[in-house]
Amino acid sequence: MMYDHYPSPCYIMFEESLEANLQLLDLVQKEAGVSIICALKGFAFWHSFPMVKHYLSGATASSLNEARLISEEMGCEAHTYAPVYLEEEFRDLMLYSSHITFNSLSQWAKYRNSLADFPKKISAGLRVNPEYSEIKTDLYNPAIPGSRLGILAADMPPHLPEGIEGLHFHTLCENDSYALENCLHAFEERFAPYIRECRWVNLGGGHLITREGYDIPHLIRILKEFRQRHPHLEEVILEPGEAVGWRTGVLTSTVEDIVENKGVKIAMLNISFACHTPDCLEMPYKPEVIGATEPEENSRFVYRLGGCSCLAGDFIGMGDFAFPEPLEIGDRIVFEDMIHYTMVKTTFFNGVRHPAIGVVKKDGEFVLLSQPDYQAYKAKLS
Repeated sequence: MMYDHYPSPCYIMFEESLEANLQLLDLVQKEAGVSIICALKGFAFWHSFPMVKHYLSGATASSLNEARLISEEMGCEAHTYAPVYLEEEFRDLMLYSSHITFNSLSQWAKYRNSLADFPKKISAGLRVNPEYSEIKTDLYNPAIPGSRLGILAADMPPHLPEGIEGLHFHTLCENDSYALENCLHAFEERFAPYIRECRWVNLGGGHLITREGYDIPHLIRILKEFRQRHPHLEEVILEPGEAVGWRTGVLTSTVEDIVENKGVKIAMLNISFACHTPDCLEMPYKPEVIGATEPEENSRFVYRLGGCSCLAGDFIGMGDFAFPEPLEIGDRIVFEDMIHYTMVKTTFFNGVRHPAIGVVKKDGEFVLLSQPDYQAYKAKLS
């Protein structure tokens, strides 16, 4: 198996796959006349930022750290949005940002003078809540009743506050162009007067444009139509993260032990789902394992995959996996599509060692980029 030649555990990103995603996203932004930027909350593989910048129009940050990383490694200023901003960080955040979007009118009131007095021009926006979403998991749904994200139309003033130049909404998560079309309808229906006062509109993330079967022509058409309905807008922005990193890499792991409990065989791995792939537990979803299939009635070699932390639920809880042969200690287990929303969410719970990070270059060369150690763990707790 080819993955036996790579470290374990290790996140491995394939540069060729990333470039294919970026080329598709670039095609969309050129055909539709929009700007597509990379959301670091979903894809923050900063070693690849020069390639990302070559194809996309920049990046979006949700914190000072992300904004600084964009500045240092992508060489551009960030489109920044956070639910709340911290006073002690806001001046530095302005240094690294071209756009700053506020989650509430009170946050805008708190910081508008800071923006006005800052030596460079920063475009300010408001996040609004269209009260429509097709996200099925409430944990990821910003449009549920009582949401803390975005301003309702009923709570907006008669006109955009002086100094606000754009509106931002984000109510998608792994959705298609038809969900976006419905969200746009709700957005325009509730916020039409304010859109007419904008210079730019940000349609947020959650557009899984690079997933197989995504209707690219439909996306381009609805974006063009939106632009035609609002010809005064200087810029329409999309900020996917997951679509950038979609199916660009894997997480390798190794079977360290096999235990059995009332007929359930459990392969104990040298990774932790709680620490290294928390999105699998939060979403939740069942990742693909290379060489494994869904168990059937006649499947002989069925295993549950367990993590190495002491959390009782540290296993893939969405079901078991069938393998063509019995698993043995030392076997490699490789999880597909583990570059987006995984590396950005890792934790040091239990002091579990983080996987290494590597990249397979377009010429096939594997480059080990980092090997987290005790010092990384200690620094996290400092």
